[in-house]
Amino acid sequence: MGTSTAEREAPRPPDGGWGWVVLIGCFVVTGFSYAFPKAVSVYFKELMRDFGCGYSDTAWISSIMLAMLYGSGPVCSIMVNKFGCRPVMLLGGLLASAGMISASFTTNIIQLYMTAGVMTGIGLALNFQPALIMIGTYFDKRRPLANGLAAAGSPVFLSVLSPLGQVLVDKYGWRGGFLIMGGLLLNCCTCGAIMRPLLGKLKKVPAGVEANAQELKEMLPSKTGKENNGVKKSQKPLKKKLLDFSVLRDRNLVIYIIAKFIVVLGLFVPTILLVNYAKDQGVPDRDAAFLLSIIGFVDIFARPTCGVVAGLSWVRPKIPYFFSIALIFNGLTDVCSARNTSYMGLVIFCVFFGLSYGMVGALQFEVLMGIVGTGGFSSALGLVLLFEAVGVLIGPPSAGRLVDAFKNYELIFYMAGSELLTAGVFLATASYCCTGRKKSRDSPNVEEPDVQEEVNHANQDSDNAHQAALKDEES
Repeated sequence: MGTSTAEREAPRPPDGGWGWVVLIGCFVVTGFSYAFPKAVSVYFKELMRDFGCGYSDTAWISSIMLAMLYGSGPVCSIMVNKFGCRPVMLLGGLLASAGMISASFTTNIIQLYMTAGVMTGIGLALNFQPALIMIGTYFDKRRPLANGLAAAGSPVFLSVLSPLGQVLVDKYGWRGGFLIMGGLLLNCCTCGAIMRPLLGKLKKVPAGVEANAQELKEMLPSKTGKENNGVKKSQKPLKKKLLDFSVLRDRNLVIYIIAKFIVVLGLFVPTILLVNYAKDQGVPDRDAAFLLSIIGFVDIFARPTCGVVAGLSWVRPKIPYFFSIALIFNGLTDVCSARNTSYMGLVIFCVFFGLSYGMVGALQFEVLMGIVGTGGFSSALGLVLLFEAVGVLIGPPSAGRLVDAFKNYELIFYMAGSELLTAGVFLATASYCCTGRKKSRDSPNVEEPDVQEEVNHANQDSDNAHQAALKDEES
């Protein structure tokens, strides 16, 4: 009996199993990554009083944290491609915790920028991106639902961290609150530990049949081989790129990047400045912090529901348009609520904002996965987050400067709403006019069907030979 070798098949998303545990970890990581920069806003009044700074100065803390979360995308992609998701997430959890603990000992606003802003922001980035990659690895058919459930971590944590932060400020001051928050961020390390890589099954192939299949595969023309004096050189195995910039050749991805850049200019502005706005209107501190909990509570139900709808067979091919509707809905909510000054009016705004914000959060990464497929998602996500980092760094501080200059919060709602409306209209129009039906990136592009068919037959013969060998052994 001939010798045989073992090959590992490409892993197939199980759409369940250990994937549900991975989903729980992604839920927690997403909650910290998106909710933490907003929940920090409950400390702004105390920081303004201790450091003698204004709204725009304190808004830079959340803005820098979000900018690091997005701007570290390419670096995170390179680290994931080189070391894997689990080690990167463990490092990120330690760095995020160290940033908040160090921030509790700072003596000026600049030190806060470097610790709570830069260190914690990079740590959250090293957790957030690998968690999303793992979702795409473990889920395929149920991926819209999985993305919606993972995205629900943001509102759940926002509804908890905001009132918790206010309690910590009242009892321990902002320094004690930062120290405790740093300890909570160590839970990201636990989430990283459960991100088990998905491996394919081992498959035994008889040596003779494997050699025949390999010979047929070598007959396929090489796309990268160069000819020298009429003789084609043997193709060298390609190394996996740490960051694949070729994904930017896709027009759909370019349109998505432009739209998301406009989105992040205004998406986070209302939530970052809402608590201070309510306090300036005479709302008690705890009631003002509760407004973020209202947004989070509505968002909890909006994201999974939107994920279920996005997974419907007649909706999934049109997700970019569904995403555009969510952006327009969010922009209209900001514009229509610009004149709200009463607490009840702010509560109504939070309900509609939480609904529209949840739709945006549930769909944004599902749209990206649909554009580039699972193979190019790591590099594409890193590049998208890099462009978004610029918008995040500009948006909230600009809004804070408007408040400092004109003492009028109405302007920031108009500014944020118009940016969301512009992004929604642009994405829908560009998707309709400039792109056609896109082929799936996950399906192979075969240029020589006859030779490839022979390779498939050889692989089938390999399976048949293996089964026959097993039967002989049993007999």
